Amino acid sequence: MKLIDGKEVSAALKRKIAEEVEQMVAAGYRRPKLVAVLVGNDGASQVYVGHKERACGEVGFDSEVIRMSADTTEEELNAVIDRLNADDSVDGFIVQLPLPSHLSEQSVIERVSPSKDVDGFHPETTGRMISGLDAYLPATPAGILELIKYYGIETAGKHCVVIGRSNIVGRPIANLLSMKGYPGDCTVTLCHSRTKNLKEVVKSGDIVIAALGIAEFVTADMIKEGATVIDVGITRVEAPERKSGFRLLGDVKFDEVAPHCSYITPVPGGVGPMTIVCLMQNTLKAARKHLGITK
Repeated sequence: MKLIDGKEVSAALKRKIAEEVEQMVAAGYRRPKLVAVLVGNDGASQVYVGHKERACGEVGFDSEVIRMSADTTEEELNAVIDRLNADDSVDGFIVQLPLPSHLSEQSVIERVSPSKDVDGFHPETTGRMISGLDAYLPATPAGILELIKYYGIETAGKHCVVIGRSNIVGRPIANLLSMKGYPGDCTVTLCHSRTKNLKEVVKSGDIVIAALGIAEFVTADMIKEGATVIDVGITRVEAPERKSGFRLLGDVKFDEVAPHCSYITPVPGGVGPMTIVCLMQNTLKAARKHLGITK
């Protein structure tokens, strides 16, 4: 069993991005800029935005966090989105999800200009991705692809089973791994809450991607010997014995499943760090487009 180390891979990608940014600056271009819009006081969202802000500093980006109150109206949020769409100094921006319940997440996603949609959520972006055209890939699926490439995991002709059909992870990664080329050329089965004989379906997978958000759902009896297991889930559970009072669990029962795998991601330290660095990659890509840098 080999552990897929997302921290190691993300650090390597950050170094590569930082080098390219310094080359851009040396050539007289401005630094890429990423803006995060944070509405409300959701604790997890504040942590995620903090991680993204720190990553921007590590790779040499300019960054800004726009904090808005939980009672922000749709009109107020739309005004901020419109301003960022029109600001030529901003290469990409994200509106951190989830939003307070009175705001429509889909409306917000559709209001972001596709040219600055570094989250990869806009329907136009999704359509380009599904068609195999150049697009900003959603950060978590992009991170999974980067892990597969870094470790040279074979995908051609393999059966990939994806558990979870969200628009953020499950659907896009199923689509991407089915495409021609590497990493791709998989035969993909997308499982969900209505899938019959789920255990048997998952056990047929050479590659299993768990993205359903249920702690330790995937157990050893669901995994084929020698499979690659990529755990996207992260759930905080109480742990009174720990100083923090909690611990993080993935969708995979790691200690039980790991001995049966050829490769497996841990939680934390697997897919999580890749999500942030792939957001940085998308922002760099957007900056190159906006600045007209073709080389």
